[in-house]
Amino acid sequence: MLKRFFSVLFLFTISLYCGHAQNTREELQKKEQELQKEIADLNRLYNETENNKKNSLKQLAIIKKKINKREELVNSINRQIRQMDEMIFTNERDIYRLRKELDTLKIKYAKSLVFAYKNRSSYEYLNFLFSASDFNDAIKRITYLKSYRQNREAQANAIVKSDQLLQEKISILSKNKKERLGTLQSQSEQLKVLEADKKEQDQLVTQLKGKEKEISKQISDKDKQRQRVKQAFDAIIRREIEEAKKREAARLKAQEDQKKAQAAADNAAAKNNGNPPAVKPSKPSSLGNEPVTGVTSSNVERAYTPLESTPEGKEMSINFESNKGKLPWPVSTGVVTAHQGREKIPGTKLEKQTDGIEISVPVGSTVRSVADGVVIYASEVNGERMIVVRHGKYFSGYQYLSSVAVSSGQEVKAGSVLGKSGTSIDGEGILLFSIMNDKSVQLNPEQWLKKH
Repeated sequence: MLKRFFSVLFLFTISLYCGHAQNTREELQKKEQELQKEIADLNRLYNETENNKKNSLKQLAIIKKKINKREELVNSINRQIRQMDEMIFTNERDIYRLRKELDTLKIKYAKSLVFAYKNRSSYEYLNFLFSASDFNDAIKRITYLKSYRQNREAQANAIVKSDQLLQEKISILSKNKKERLGTLQSQSEQLKVLEADKKEQDQLVTQLKGKEKEISKQISDKDKQRQRVKQAFDAIIRREIEEAKKREAARLKAQEDQKKAQAAADNAAAKNNGNPPAVKPSKPSSLGNEPVTGVTSSNVERAYTPLESTPEGKEMSINFESNKGKLPWPVSTGVVTAHQGREKIPGTKLEKQTDGIEISVPVGSTVRSVADGVVIYASEVNGERMIVVRHGKYFSGYQYLSSVAVSSGQEVKAGSVLGKSGTSIDGEGILLFSIMNDKSVQLNPEQWLKKH
């Protein structure tokens, strides 16, 4: 009985392991499909840039991204192969154990048949029954004969079931080996393409070495444009802060005037009643020096900022902060071809600065707000369309737009359409997305957006 229990437990454990392994494999295959799609998008984008001689830097960024994704794909395939090896090893071990158990069952059943054959006559059965010492002993012997017959039937059923399970395991093992062979072929193909991509990257780096002057001019032109936009962005933030201060000052003045009017009314009422006027000391407000608390969802004390002087402003800031790393992307498709900060140009001594991230997208792609907020700028800067949305004390910027679908002062929700993407000064389809705070500090958008 105990041995049978352990056999059932063993088979149950095997089924659990196989089920978990299958789920993990399905996840790996899903990840592989996603990587294949990303690589296909990168190939399409790379082919679009080949005809534009100015886009050597973009081509290099794309092919570097392709290599990273291809290496990630190869690693995913390697994990699948390791998992298949584990499954093959487990199945081979299970087949060996099942064969041993089946052989044992067959031997026991054969002995049972031999014994039954030797004692097959009715006389032997009757002799076994009538040799009982009393009636109770006879009942016990009848029960024994029944259980013996049932045991033989159980042995036969166990042999059939064990044989079926063995055949299933052999079939699964054969399938696993075929799948492993196909996965190995896929790995070999991806490694060949990866090697070709690396060679193409080396060729592009060599080309860039011969175009250093041309690239230097491109970087210079873009940097001038970047500085003009940065100055405009800073000016927009300063204006918003000043207006917020004026609104707060007006609100405080209105409160003070209301207090004075109430005090005058109280004094007049006291005079009429013959009581001395009540004097309430007023505490002067020091705008900008006190912490603001009490309206946040977490009720955490926050340092004062004029842009959070209203409950709405504070809630916008808190919602924006709480979604760090989870904000939706401003475009549904696209590839980041320039990251925030300074980047070296491979093969040259040059560097370029990017305020935000450059996302290569097809011209005319829908651009959406990444969070709830208020549009504070929707116009041009040096001939370039730009939208700025305020989220409490944070700002998101959307540059290189071909059209604008909102106006200044308009409230927007996360996902609201702001406009359509356009082209950069090099003629490439692009969106420049940036995030800043009330100190005009550039924040890295990739730390705020959800994993792409």
